Amino acid sequence: MKAAFIERHGGPEVLKFGEMPNPMATSGEVVVDIVAASVNGADWKVREGKSNPLSRFPHILGRDFSGVVSAVGEGVRDLRVGDEVFGVCDVGQEGAYAEKIAIKAAIVAKKTDRLSHVDAAALALAGLTAICAIEDTLKVKAGETILIQGGAGGVASFAIQLAKHLGARVITTASASNHDYLRKIGADEIIDYNAVDFTKVVRDCDAAFDTVGGDVAPGGRAAFIASGAQAPKPDRSDVVALRPSVGRDRQHLERIVALVARGAVRPLEITCYQLSEAVAAHKVSESRHFRGKLVFQVR
Repeated sequence: MKAAFIERHGGPEVLKFGEMPNPMATSGEVVVDIVAASVNGADWKVREGKSNPLSRFPHILGRDFSGVVSAVGEGVRDLRVGDEVFGVCDVGQEGAYAEKIAIKAAIVAKKTDRLSHVDAAALALAGLTAICAIEDTLKVKAGETILIQGGAGGVASFAIQLAKHLGARVITTASASNHDYLRKIGADEIIDYNAVDFTKVVRDCDAAFDTVGGDVAPGGRAAFIASGAQAPKPDRSDVVALRPSVGRDRQHLERIVALVARGAVRPLEITCYQLSEAVAAHKVSESRHFRGKLVFQVR
């Protein structure tokens, strides 16, 4: 199969495109022929290897995908060849930058016809992370006010729509070029972080969701996903710092499907690349100056 992989740590230039062995489905697994795979910030951090160097190479990057089941392992009863599915690799597993992946059947879900494979891949890890933060960790309720930092990113874009669906008032931060996009997906107030220090103008938030790493608005419970494995210790007594646990299960993926079916969440803005363009995709991902998600159109 074709794949984008690394044989050593380094910058975007270490990414290679070529042939890798086809995976096989072991007991409880399925093989998925990947149609689309998402690019996440975690991917280039793994590629760099600064915090947790890999011990084995070559290594295929990528954590979320959408595609079609092409083989079923022993014991799998709820999926069959031909099912359109999407999913997120188990913690510690990667390999979605490829034409095929073997993965536990229990952590993939059937894709709705309302989503293309590209849209489903874009929503998988972003949606899973947003749901775990907004619903499971922050437990946002109707009538509350939440600040979502870095609104134009994939996770934050999903989180804004989810928080609005739950009945919350949403404040977000973004550069001026992204304000129209954020209004369209439901943000009530948008702060240009290049012009205004949001910590000085945002008041009385019940919750905050930091997707980029940085300062925290005054008050309330705050969830962090860009500050390492543990939530940072706030230097303010009025902030409760939380680190969402983003597990892997079918239930959360089916929640994404249900939200899309209801019209509560719509597909993110997407820029597509070919797998052979992984170097270019990583350069854009590292810049953090893009809207929505970057997705590989694999087939």
